[in-house]
Amino acid sequence: MKRLCLAIAAALALSGVAAADEQRENAFADRGFVGTRADPLIKAADGRTIWDLRGWDFLEGPPAPTVDPDFWRHNQRLRKNGLFKVADGIYQVRGFDAANVTFIEGRTGYIVMDPLTSAETAKAAYDLVKDKLGDKPVRAMIYTHSHVDHFGGSRGILPDGGQGKIPVIAPAGFLEAAVSENVLAGNAMSRRSFFQFGSFLPRSPTGQISSGLGIGLSPGTQTLVPPTRLITRTGETLTIDGVKLEFQLTPGTEAPSEMNLFLPDKRALHLSENANASMHNLLPVRGALVRDAKAWADYLTEAEVRYGRRTDVIFNSHAWPHWGPPALEYLAKHRDAYKFLHDQTVRLMNKGYTGVEIAERLKLPEVLAREPYNKSFYGDFSLNTKAVYQRYMGWYDGNPANLRALPPEELATRYVRALGGPRAVLRMAQEAAGRDDRWAVELLNRLVFAHPDNAEAKELLASVYQRMGFAAQSGIIRNVYLNGAQELRRGPPKLPGGAATADIVQNTPTSMFLDLVAVRLDPEKAGSAPLAIGVVATDRPERHLVTLRNSVLLHGPLGAGARTDATLEGPRGQLIAVLSGQPLAEALAAGRLKLTGDRAAVERLLASLDRFTPDFPVVTP
Repeated sequence: MKRLCLAIAAALALSGVAAADEQRENAFADRGFVGTRADPLIKAADGRTIWDLRGWDFLEGPPAPTVDPDFWRHNQRLRKNGLFKVADGIYQVRGFDAANVTFIEGRTGYIVMDPLTSAETAKAAYDLVKDKLGDKPVRAMIYTHSHVDHFGGSRGILPDGGQGKIPVIAPAGFLEAAVSENVLAGNAMSRRSFFQFGSFLPRSPTGQISSGLGIGLSPGTQTLVPPTRLITRTGETLTIDGVKLEFQLTPGTEAPSEMNLFLPDKRALHLSENANASMHNLLPVRGALVRDAKAWADYLTEAEVRYGRRTDVIFNSHAWPHWGPPALEYLAKHRDAYKFLHDQTVRLMNKGYTGVEIAERLKLPEVLAREPYNKSFYGDFSLNTKAVYQRYMGWYDGNPANLRALPPEELATRYVRALGGPRAVLRMAQEAAGRDDRWAVELLNRLVFAHPDNAEAKELLASVYQRMGFAAQSGIIRNVYLNGAQELRRGPPKLPGGAATADIVQNTPTSMFLDLVAVRLDPEKAGSAPLAIGVVATDRPERHLVTLRNSVLLHGPLGAGARTDATLEGPRGQLIAVLSGQPLAEALAAGRLKLTGDRAAVERLLASLDRFTPDFPVVTP
């Protein structure tokens, strides 16, 4: 009895601590509010609504039964929108997009950091700042890292790109990372991102709430003003419009190119997206290169050592700041969560456990897990353990049975047959649903892949996915399950191939674009005869030689006297358009391109290129 009483007392004490932690986060999310827009609608030039500040009003009140209670309360904090004061001379606009945009007051104007995803929301944020703080010019722009929600709105604040007079500052490798991370695998990543972000789910208690990182992702015009100044080392300093800035490079953490920022005179530390109001992703379910949990933790330690004693407030690219002693505790405990995740995954890996087994065994210690900012509202702890395993060990778990596993449809067909046929499998799944949903999913997924026309199996699987989505704490996992349920009922969305915005295309190196052309080559269509095509841009000094042999497409410089079957000449944009699928005949007839040599050779090359559309099936064969 005494032991039971002590356990109950400990649980109550722990509950009290967790409640206090959440109250602290609530207070920080409210702190510094200056005001917001009178008009809740942010619109594009053509009148389309890009953002509605009322879109998450359904989050008012107690948690809905279809949403994890902690996740509900987390999003009540995320939905707060408007202009917030971080410290003297530092302000953020939150809730206008997935990320925050920061405005730092200088002697004569503003330094703008991370100008959101779209030009429309960024302009609305700047308009709010001018309304509340004064109409002053932009003196510099800073990109903390290479993800589009931190640079895509740049022309909403600098419509003319700054005309080369306004410094645009970014970490080393920014431009290459910004335009390349999703280029080669962009179509598959785009398809999977619909699941991650719930792009086609209704925004409601039974649909999309958020991703868990930011309240939403604006669908406006993505732009890119290219950087004019790169930060190349930690400790590098700049003084802009009277404001002292010190930079800490953190490559390979949340983004391939990323940096933190310290403002010594304001005792303020910006940790970019290396610290958040939730655990982040080490491997997004949309796909990406696996991120380095050890480096992530080590850079947070470096920030603690370099800036901790000089810091009164920590603020980030998402969510709300942390002030005073809780700020340094936040930095330490957030770092410890990533370090624990890394070290303990590697420990169990070295004891022979596989990624799947580690994900089932490993949990954060309660002293870390109870903190709201370490919960799995966005990135999921168990999925992150698998990412650490994959980073070191790859996809193969060491078991020979998994070395050459059967493909999904063939395995499903044999699986269902071995269990007694479709009716027997469906009956087993019906018995498991609601009691053991993970086993029900295993059975139903096999049945759907073996018999995709089995409507009863698809509907039951959809209902199980929906229930699992409602129970998920992570916005990503919720969106994935609910999106899977929706596609089982309606089929994949019908979408055209993705088109990059003009700024992204303009800043994509031609050699990188030709790499994308190479991965589109269908060897059966290309045939075995070799080809050599010159690709010459007339509006810039670029001459490329594209060769086809052995069912492999290569590219390099087009030297003087090189033998070619044909040469295409014209403005770079027109060359890219034709290589992307626009008709060659139209470009030649309109005089946009010039072709010399064997036209049939160029047509053969173009005909051998696959065209990608992000509407392939995922939850069905």
